[in-house]
Amino acid sequence: MAGGSDVAEPASLTCASCGKPAQLQCPKCVLLKLPRETAAFCTQDCFKASWSSHKSVHLKAKPSEPGTGTPDNEGWLYCLKKGQARTPKLPYFDWTGTLRPYPISSKRMVPAHTDLPDWAADGTPKVEPNSDLQHVVEIKKPEQIERMRETCLIARKVLDKAASVIRPGITTDEIDQVVHEATIAEGGYPSPLNYHFFPKSCCTSVNEVICHGIPDARKLEDGDIVNVDVTVYYKGVHGDLNETYFVGNVDEESQRLVQSTYECLEKAISIVKPGMRFREVGEVINRHATMSGFSVVKSYCGHGIGELFHCAPNIPHYARNKAVGVMKAGQTFTIEPMINAGVWRDRMWPDGWTAVTADGKRSAQFEHTLLVTETGVEVLTARLPSSPKVFPWLNA
Repeated sequence: MAGGSDVAEPASLTCASCGKPAQLQCPKCVLLKLPRETAAFCTQDCFKASWSSHKSVHLKAKPSEPGTGTPDNEGWLYCLKKGQARTPKLPYFDWTGTLRPYPISSKRMVPAHTDLPDWAADGTPKVEPNSDLQHVVEIKKPEQIERMRETCLIARKVLDKAASVIRPGITTDEIDQVVHEATIAEGGYPSPLNYHFFPKSCCTSVNEVICHGIPDARKLEDGDIVNVDVTVYYKGVHGDLNETYFVGNVDEESQRLVQSTYECLEKAISIVKPGMRFREVGEVINRHATMSGFSVVKSYCGHGIGELFHCAPNIPHYARNKAVGVMKAGQTFTIEPMINAGVWRDRMWPDGWTAVTADGKRSAQFEHTLLVTETGVEVLTARLPSSPKVFPWLNA
């Protein structure tokens, strides 16, 4: 559910859906300071059932537009130091392309009853860095796999909701709001939020941004491309995926880049099976990307995933890599090639998160969470029949 504030509501409140005693609150209503009586719900199920009608009260509240007010917390300032600092001025940087950071909004609220990863409160993962699973690739138990399936399905639904709102004029902060609220409504936690102090609930990477772009007040423009990267934490495990979308009318070269990147991922997935060496993933991706005239980013790679957000194995996407080990049934990991229109090298923006192409040319990315099975592979974050039909090559 999307629910409580830090303090439980008094029992005298009744559910806005069914009238039963309620102790949970819609976090968006709390943020907008709306009356508690219309924001209370008794259960997650009641909240989900009422969401389509309840969300209209948020629109009627008319919150201030980005940049026109000063919300509580450090809202509408530029991000610095990997999310640990803010500044009112655009940082100085030798920008590689035409894109610039915009101010970001304040941190979004999470219901008090939500199952949280260990970094949610203070920004520091506790278990992950020192886990044996940074060195040993875990073979998941059947019950872990079932939780992964549930979580990855939620992550797919959340990403599809984000995809459905992408258009010229929407801000990436508004996309982040959609991701955040959809995740909370499903009973999950947006894994990126406060992970090593990352300030938002998803990553939005526009044009020359390779990965880890921070949602901000910039409006998407006709001709942009934007990657939305969603990870959900639910029932103690993570599900991770991303896709790159067209904004309005996009030039032919960008269309070709995005389609080639999609194909790189598909070709990599097609070789996943027990006994396959992890290093072969990079060979397949690199071959297709270079044949298309593009380059493969080397600084970021796929990763193991499960009860930890990032763990072994590391899966490079480029050729002649040094990845060790072979795939075995029960392993779960991501493959997420980042393909550049120009050179493969990257640079980091002053915010400490946003990786951009060194030459300012565009970059695209696609990602799935995968399960190695006895006979091949299961794509845990696969597109659904209901997924938005946004990729022309899939509709042919």
